[in-house]
Amino acid sequence: MVFEVSSNELLKKLQIAAGAISSNPVIPILEDFLFDLSKNELTISATNLEVTIISSIEVSGSKDGKVAVPAKILLDTLKALPDQPINFDVDTGNYGIKLKSLYGVYKLAGDNPEDFPETPPEENVNQIELQSDPLVKAINNTIFATSTDELRLAMTGVLLQLDYNKAIFVSTDAHKLVKYTISGINTEMNESIIIPKKGLTLFKNAIANKDDEATKVSFNSKNIFFRLGDTLVISRLIDAKYPDYNAVIPSNNEKLLTLDRNDFQNSLKRIVIYSNKTTNQVVLNLAEDSLTISAQDLDFSNEATEQLRCNFKHEAMSIGFNAKFLVEMLGVIDTNEILLQLSAPNKAGILLPAEQDEGEDLMMLVMPVMMSH
Repeated sequence: MVFEVSSNELLKKLQIAAGAISSNPVIPILEDFLFDLSKNELTISATNLEVTIISSIEVSGSKDGKVAVPAKILLDTLKALPDQPINFDVDTGNYGIKLKSLYGVYKLAGDNPEDFPETPPEENVNQIELQSDPLVKAINNTIFATSTDELRLAMTGVLLQLDYNKAIFVSTDAHKLVKYTISGINTEMNESIIIPKKGLTLFKNAIANKDDEATKVSFNSKNIFFRLGDTLVISRLIDAKYPDYNAVIPSNNEKLLTLDRNDFQNSLKRIVIYSNKTTNQVVLNLAEDSLTISAQDLDFSNEATEQLRCNFKHEAMSIGFNAKFLVEMLGVIDTNEILLQLSAPNKAGILLPAEQDEGEDLMMLVMPVMMSH
């Protein structure tokens, strides 16, 4: 197997695929890239058995073949070289790899490509197309709210619900819940799958520098396939039943608070320093057009209070929240103003951006922290 390629171009492709290589793999071959050369196209695969990333690059090939290449030594070599043509020569008898640069020759031991795990087949799939921008936004808006509790397996991933012309992404850890809807999709499907956080994160990283083109998304009962340009990310699905999230979304939060997102977020970051470290509880005291944010940590006699301008036209109320959750949620909203819909001190609050992009709808729910007196 022989080919020549620009070291920088190859490095870029390898860094995308390397996302799927875990630091302590179950079997040694998972530390490798699989190289498969056919004429002038080199296909690069990497997998951790949960997520597989496949990318291809144009090279000048002179002899087809396959080999498994140890990822770390190859990446380190390419990172240490300035951009230049690199020549690969692989002995398909013993999988010895010889790299030639303008500086010299580097030899490394490859592995038998037959030992590399098979790529999950893309068969019996449902397929939709989603623009990459809203898709990445959906991932950013939801992955932070997934649960880390392995006993609640379904909640460690993001629910994707296809509801005819809508794609609804939902994540929750029982304290906070995010629902992000992309509408105007061309599909007649009514299906639900749960995608692991890791798969979504790797897909998002793999397409980080791509233009906003359509991502082809297809899935069967076991795997989801994201295809964008020459990159394919395959992730195993979580086989579990997602909780009925609609049951926890309150429908009568009539008390509406409007305030500046940045001011609110910065205030919370300061006040939480003075809160109890186990609950991170801050209290929002609301009166007409005035918001007082306070926290205290009785164990250390720490307390802090700040006042913010806001728009609030209801009778006074106080409600406690975990400030860390609010800060995280405000961090993914990109509008200047936010809305917080409330009903009672023991009922969930709903956080919304003041205005939404067309065809997109973001709703976040946060459970109150019961006030201790």
